[in-house]
Amino acid sequence: MLTRKKKDVAGGGQGAGVPSFPDEVLEHVLAFVRSHKDRSAVSLVCKDWYAAERWTRSHVFIGNCYSVSPEILVRRFPNIRSITLKGKPRFSDFNLVPANWGADIGSWLVVLAKAYPFLEELRLKRMAVTDESLDYLAQSFPNFRALSLVSCDGFSTDGLASIATHCRNLTELDIQENDILDLGGSWLSCFPENFTSLEALNFASLNSEVNFDALERLVSRCRFLKVLKVNKCVTPEQLQRLLVKIPHLAELGTGSFFQEPTPRLTAELSNAFSNCKKLHTLSGLWDVTPLYIPALSLACANLTFLNLSYSVLQSTELVQLLAGCTQLRRLWVLDTVEDKGLEAVASSCPELEELRVFPADPFEPDLGGVTESGFVAVSSGCPKLSYVLYFCKRMTNAAVEKVAQNCPNFTHFRLCIMNPWEPDYLTNEPMDEGFGAVVKHCSKIQRLAVSGLLTDRTFEYIGRYAKNLETLSVAFAGSSDQGMQYVLQGCPKLRKLEIRDCPFGNAALLSGLERYESMRSLWMSACKVTINACKILARQMPRLNVEVIKEGESDEMQAEKVYVYRTVAGPRTDAPPFVLTL
Repeated sequence: MLTRKKKDVAGGGQGAGVPSFPDEVLEHVLAFVRSHKDRSAVSLVCKDWYAAERWTRSHVFIGNCYSVSPEILVRRFPNIRSITLKGKPRFSDFNLVPANWGADIGSWLVVLAKAYPFLEELRLKRMAVTDESLDYLAQSFPNFRALSLVSCDGFSTDGLASIATHCRNLTELDIQENDILDLGGSWLSCFPENFTSLEALNFASLNSEVNFDALERLVSRCRFLKVLKVNKCVTPEQLQRLLVKIPHLAELGTGSFFQEPTPRLTAELSNAFSNCKKLHTLSGLWDVTPLYIPALSLACANLTFLNLSYSVLQSTELVQLLAGCTQLRRLWVLDTVEDKGLEAVASSCPELEELRVFPADPFEPDLGGVTESGFVAVSSGCPKLSYVLYFCKRMTNAAVEKVAQNCPNFTHFRLCIMNPWEPDYLTNEPMDEGFGAVVKHCSKIQRLAVSGLLTDRTFEYIGRYAKNLETLSVAFAGSSDQGMQYVLQGCPKLRKLEIRDCPFGNAALLSGLERYESMRSLWMSACKVTINACKILARQMPRLNVEVIKEGESDEMQAEKVYVYRTVAGPRTDAPPFVLTL
């Protein structure tokens, strides 16, 4: 606990009506406040609470690496142990943001190393990370314990080798969905032979064969390992050898199951899975053949999360797996399970809270996939459903309305009709009434993604009813500027607005002048916005960064991609030539 005298607090003194607590008591209480939103609210109460929150903050979440500078961060919070930092806009996942746009972690690390030599955790998403940065990190923080890299780019497995070599107290190494140069699995042999602290290891997104002997020795030494997610090069036989060494595993990501099983291997694998009594998360499962399903089903008894987003399973195979998943809360699948598979979800998983259905091949229109029938079935059988991401090729208003009525507790509703401008295929009407039903019946909606043929009526419904909406994603929708205006005027909690390929123009952009400073960011691409309108926005809102991305031969007057975000750091100094900062 940190203690200081009142006189050390600049401008000390309680605000009117705020009870006075000794610093020691206040700091002890704040130690139990974990949410970054709650801590930010606490800091606004009065100067003493601001100071106490400042000194007791150990973790910070930064949703945009350009919203604040590392220098400002270290001045504000002197005792940070853990940092979560996000970089590029989310649409970078769709290749709409150039690879060399920015968000380099290097400059951050230089400042953090001086101010926080005691830093223990760094969690990065959509950041540019080099091998040199990873090596610098590994050698600058002697107590470093946890590294998570999600959707980052710019580094190779050589950088992972530096982490393995120098981070002697590492408990977590989590590598997910990164654009990484995979130079082979020898980096696993860089962990020292006396290294035993690892509790979580995830390298599922790497492609090359691993040094299995090194992996097996590492797993054998780390007795407290609870999370292990291997890549698809690990065979069922190798997986079985690992499982017998860690029967207390809580989260498992398997390798591939493409090789023909022998009776002995099936028996050994079944025994290993049945001994994993604490397993609550299962993922991976690449190339599963039906012969392995009985063995895998033995791991399902206590599962709360089953991730089959890499498994091309048919409905019959999913039915077998789900038979024992009575406690399942989260399920990710490919649309190869079709509606019959989703009907099995409805009958087998009454406690389900989250469902994600991904397309096996979004560019192949002739594949079966899922329809409104499976969507309605799940909503009928899983009344606790609060999060859905559903990719399909067609939908009806009646089905969406039925889903919303069945599951009024939705907080996240992301319906992705993959054919742009697709109407209700039965009535040929826009999908306005379906999404209108969602925001009418589901008052807790925080994140919404809309798709299909939509007019301004959808956005009128959103502005009128979605009072808790924080993130809205829109593509190929709307009929005029009025649509965006409805949202900006009617959604008081809106924090992120993501728009692409919509007919929204200058009037829509400038209608948000009073809102953007209370939001985290606005993204617009392939809309009807001009450079001049962006200049007007920048001139009237100096505390916003207004950036226009210009690529190749393009109309000099048109703003192809616009990224607007609030910042206390001013215009960034590392913008590449194709980013025009206004």
